[in-house]
Amino acid sequence: MVKAKIILAFAGLALLCSCAHSFKWEAYKIDGHRTGVTVPSATNVPEALGVVEDSVYTSPKGKVFKGGSTPEVARLLIDVQPEMARLKEVIAYAPEPMAKHKPEDPLCNFIVDRLFADMSAIAAPTGRKIDMAFTNRGGIRQDIPQGDVLLDDIVSMLPFANYLCYVQLEGRDIRAILEYMAENGVQAISGARVVIKNKKLVSAEIGGQPIDDDKLYGVATIDFLLDGGDGYKFARNAKDYMLTDVRIGDAILADIRKMTAEGKELKYFTDGRIVREK
Repeated sequence: MVKAKIILAFAGLALLCSCAHSFKWEAYKIDGHRTGVTVPSATNVPEALGVVEDSVYTSPKGKVFKGGSTPEVARLLIDVQPEMARLKEVIAYAPEPMAKHKPEDPLCNFIVDRLFADMSAIAAPTGRKIDMAFTNRGGIRQDIPQGDVLLDDIVSMLPFANYLCYVQLEGRDIRAILEYMAENGVQAISGARVVIKNKKLVSAEIGGQPIDDDKLYGVATIDFLLDGGDGYKFARNAKDYMLTDVRIGDAILADIRKMTAEGKELKYFTDGRIVREK
């Protein structure tokens, strides 16, 4: 009887506690609308991030934060800006944002098409020919903003030390790679077209022609995907390969600088290279 009373007492206490507190969650966009904070350039840090004086943080909108962690975090962010000044260089202009979305988007198409072209230029003197290019979407970590594009945007977009490489594969091996892609999530491809339905590869073309299982194809990719990255093993069954010392981020940065020098804006397109049927 005593045990039963104790259990009832705990149950009542739990009920009271559950009724005593209610929580309301509200989502806020992280866009600086409360404080006026924006992405700083090399010369407008106080205007973009605000100032900290005597452990008091004043935001660009004039909102004041005294004590707590906010002034400490603000000071850390502000103090590091001189070291980041070189990353604030404007290297291009994008008339519209370029963001990742499946199954195909201008950003991933731009990067993988440049991978195709850059690896083609490197391989040509050796007599090797590129037929298609393939890279993982997960290695592209940030979208391109509309307007001025900073060096920081490109460094953040392709931050990994992934190196350009060439792999020669039979058509049947490329087909197996594309079947794995269809089942596990689309990636970025160039020089090829695939149709996917219910996570199955319906058709695949390279250079506008159905893949020939017995034909040898040259593939531009990155070393991360050679032996297990994201589940891909391009080096398996390779008939030939060439690993370069060129990082994909450095190659894309050079391509963008060249475009800007030629007076071109940073923009790209989709062309139906990946079709996902319902």
